[in-house]
Amino acid sequence: MSSATVALYPALFGETEKTLLHTADFRVSAWAWPSGVLGLALENRRGRLELLPWQGQMVWSARFDGCDLTMHNMFSQPRPSPTVIGTYGCFMFHSGLLRNGCPGPDDDHPLHGEMPCAAMDKAWLELGEDANGPWLRLCGDYEYVQGFGDHYRASPSVTLRADSGLFDIAMHVTNLAAKPMPLMYMAHMNYAYVAGGRMLQPLGAGAIRVRSSVPAHLSPTPAWWEYIGQLRERPGALTVLDQPALYDPEIVFFFDDVRADAQGLAHFVLEHPAGAGFYTAYRPQDFSHAARWILHNPDQQVAAFVLPATCEPEGYLAESAKGNVRTLEAGATASFGVTTGYLAATELAALSARWPQAPAT
Repeated sequence: MSSATVALYPALFGETEKTLLHTADFRVSAWAWPSGVLGLALENRRGRLELLPWQGQMVWSARFDGCDLTMHNMFSQPRPSPTVIGTYGCFMFHSGLLRNGCPGPDDDHPLHGEMPCAAMDKAWLELGEDANGPWLRLCGDYEYVQGFGDHYRASPSVTLRADSGLFDIAMHVTNLAAKPMPLMYMAHMNYAYVAGGRMLQPLGAGAIRVRSSVPAHLSPTPAWWEYIGQLRERPGALTVLDQPALYDPEIVFFFDDVRADAQGLAHFVLEHPAGAGFYTAYRPQDFSHAARWILHNPDQQVAAFVLPATCEPEGYLAESAKGNVRTLEAGATASFGVTTGYLAATELAALSARWPQAPAT
């Protein structure tokens, strides 16, 4: 494997987008939105990722083969915010790491924890080639430290390959304190809602549950409660996105018994009516839990068909009571990764043919 490293620093980011790197396979450009948030684009011949290298290394948007992968939202640009609720329009954010999910009435943490909008300490590019061809990677480091509290280093990355609509998102967390720390992490990918889209997932029988709690920010209607009651009886009934009026407020599912293939990967798909699809693969041995989030209203439309995680997204106290909060020992590192993105119809058909069996609904 050969590679080169390019350091990034805020002075490179101006009001006008400018090219930082251009090769036969990739282009990297940088700019500052009017809000002041710094943006970096990684491009190959098929598409473009827009990332926030200094704000939690969010993936703000993703587009491949002319298809927008990102949820419909109310934000025309990312906003500087200490918490994700102040800039909730991105394709992906790193949820966690000490706390995760929707806080309950007695929790004291923000929605999805401290990492989504963390002020990154360092950011850099890596460019290389391996047995699978050329690759381009954005890397970053964030050191969280509190007097008399927890101390960790988070190292996220995004890797794009030549001529592919798929990309890899990784997170490495190292406990720098002399005592154990709690660890709650979710790879929160906010995919676009696809009317008529069909969701495929490798689950055992009875492995889907509908969330029974209702976060404080939701205002359910009688029709919604009736629909939730139906889904509690038959949670596997929602496989096609064909009743948008019933997806407001949000519908959240939890997955049990996620099945992996011979290589240890679980494959999830949101198949489009014309045959293309959104795709995510991950290792269940790294993510012990997974969720699904569906919402459709005039302001926000999202079909987060799989959200791999170390816990369910119901806040620190609820997850602690369930025994779902991991402990990361002093000096230890936990690593997580997903492969996600867009597959053309021919690519999805070829990939599906290699699975041991079609994903169960």
